[in-house]
Amino acid sequence: MDWKKLLFSVLFIIAVGQWSFGQSSAQLKKELEKINADIAALNKELAATTREKILSQREVNALSKQLNLRESKITVINRELGNLSHQINENTKAINTLKAELEKMRKDYEKMVMFAFRNKNAYNKMMFIFASKDFNQAFKRVKYLQQFSDARKIKAAEIESTQKEIELKIARLEADRQTQTALLKEQQKERDIIAKDRAAHANELRQLVKEERSVQSQLSKKQQQRNRINAQIKAAIAREIAEERRRAEEARRKAAEEEARRTGKTVAEVEKATPKKTDSEILRSTPEAARLSADFKSNRGRLPWPVSQGNIVRGYGREIIEGIPTNNPDIAIRTSSNASVKAIFDGEVVQALPGVVVLKHGEYFSFYSNLASVSVRRGQKISRGQQIGTAGEDADLGYPVVNFGLSQGQNDFDPTPWIAR
Repeated sequence: MDWKKLLFSVLFIIAVGQWSFGQSSAQLKKELEKINADIAALNKELAATTREKILSQREVNALSKQLNLRESKITVINRELGNLSHQINENTKAINTLKAELEKMRKDYEKMVMFAFRNKNAYNKMMFIFASKDFNQAFKRVKYLQQFSDARKIKAAEIESTQKEIELKIARLEADRQTQTALLKEQQKERDIIAKDRAAHANELRQLVKEERSVQSQLSKKQQQRNRINAQIKAAIAREIAEERRRAEEARRKAAEEEARRTGKTVAEVEKATPKKTDSEILRSTPEAARLSADFKSNRGRLPWPVSQGNIVRGYGREIIEGIPTNNPDIAIRTSSNASVKAIFDGEVVQALPGVVVLKHGEYFSFYSNLASVSVRRGQKISRGQQIGTAGEDADLGYPVVNFGLSQGQNDFDPTPWIAR
């Protein structure tokens, strides 16, 4: 009766464990799908935001240059206005001087007019001439009357001409100043408008930068989630190594106990004399594992591709995506939709999660991710070329991709030199 209860308890625990694993796998699959979809959406949003930022930046730069040119033009206009003002001031001084001279000329001319009025008839002119003391004086008075008449006409003409010239010059300068003043007001108005536009575009640019940083922050979080899933693959390998080490240590202790009984030494003394094995030694401790490790290593450069047709679209190692550094433990191979993904070598399934399969080949491991479906289970023996799943769409790239990686123990390395060219 006790034996039956024990058997029932064991079966119940196994069933619960399998149910829990299935539930956890389903949740992980949904999480992976959501993360990939979120990363794809964020990448598109970031790309659009970056393009918009570049365009806005160029527009703001063009507006700034335009504003600077207009301000330079206004500076030139201001200098021109200064020169005109100086010229107008100088001309005003000259006009004032000319006006004083004109006033004097008018007084002199007035005297001439009064003299001419008093001698307006021929009798008075004759009397003026005949009143001379001698002939020379009479001749001089005749010449004087002639020159006086000519001088009066010339003076009047000069006064009129000078006054017209001054008035024309003042009018022209005033017109130029009014034109330049109007132009200055127009340019000032344009400068105010452009300054307002530049402020608006600068504000828009700041907003775009803010949004870009927000998107990059979200993308960084999604990348961290992807790194966490990669860490789960590492954890699966680490658990397998730990399990192999547990078995090896158990065998080592039993051997030490047997040696202690045979030789009379203590178990501690025997264990101390037997050094611990490395991870690689642990993983190839059995004849089968040693054979697999040696065969796998000897096939370097001749291992088959995990898909029948494909090309590498992302390499192994460090890269920067949208400013975020990423360390890729695998390569990405582009292939056809629902392409069959196959094991590259004989081995055993050590992990089979939604989208991810990890195989053990002695001390070597191969891992495959971004799978649309998985057709193997944990603990299953696998032959080279056997299908383990199908390729899935990469949400970031928009086409089917299989992520493929290799490691020796927990140390991943570039699989590219290992697969056949």
